[in-house]
Amino acid sequence: MSAETSSLSGRFAPQAQPAGSAIARNAAPSGDYIIKLAEAQAVLSQAAAQFAGEDSGTAKVTQASSLGAEDVVISHLINSLKLDIGIFVLETGRLHQETLDLLERFKASSRAAVTVYTPVQESVIAFVDREGKDAMYKSIDLRKACCGIRKMEPLDRALKGKDAWITGLRREQSGARAEVPLVDTSEKRTKINPLANWTWGDVWHYIQTNKLDYNPLHDQFFPSIGCEPCTRAISLGEDFRSGRWWWEDEAAKECGLHVKHEEAKA
Repeated sequence: MSAETSSLSGRFAPQAQPAGSAIARNAAPSGDYIIKLAEAQAVLSQAAAQFAGEDSGTAKVTQASSLGAEDVVISHLINSLKLDIGIFVLETGRLHQETLDLLERFKASSRAAVTVYTPVQESVIAFVDREGKDAMYKSIDLRKACCGIRKMEPLDRALKGKDAWITGLRREQSGARAEVPLVDTSEKRTKINPLANWTWGDVWHYIQTNKLDYNPLHDQFFPSIGCEPCTRAISLGEDFRSGRWWWEDEAAKECGLHVKHEEAKA
């Protein structure tokens, strides 16, 4: 661990936060937080070295950022460790204004390159004309079709030529993610989850300690933030992802980005 990051992890004295802020509610590190921090730093450093892309000169690993709390932590780690890892954001055309504002601030401040991918406009227009602007409420198939156009197709472009990608998945987020490994090699493209072992309190402790900019919707009880029509605030005691596609059956609550694909590992 570098001297810079070591000093960061050692600052445990909390600072006063506005009442009701996500930091005030959540920033409470677990007992082994420093070990988890070192683990995340090591995983990211190893990824940068392993997928350096020496032949092409372009790194074969990238971070997928939704600009949620976990992702701003990972981006800060990438930047503070000065790793050769780019970052991409999927701008679906239906994001909250708060997310779009954060994206502009992030692009202006990030050391690592930030690439924004948008859906094919012809596909969006055709879908909306055919099914309506709020088709996602009509059926699971239409919601997934919307995700396919706005998220999955841009994701394919973002990951083209990459051997690995970095996500903010944590085991604590939902039952479906309870077994998320730090490094997942079960599919063709390696998925790296440096915060897999972190608690929500660990995430917010890091944000507080490092004074990170974050989406103000988190202060309004949005732990998981996606597209505006598909995200709501949650109540105390609800699952982290209960505010996503809340009108659907619990088992269906993924857009496809983190669903296992039936392709053989290369």
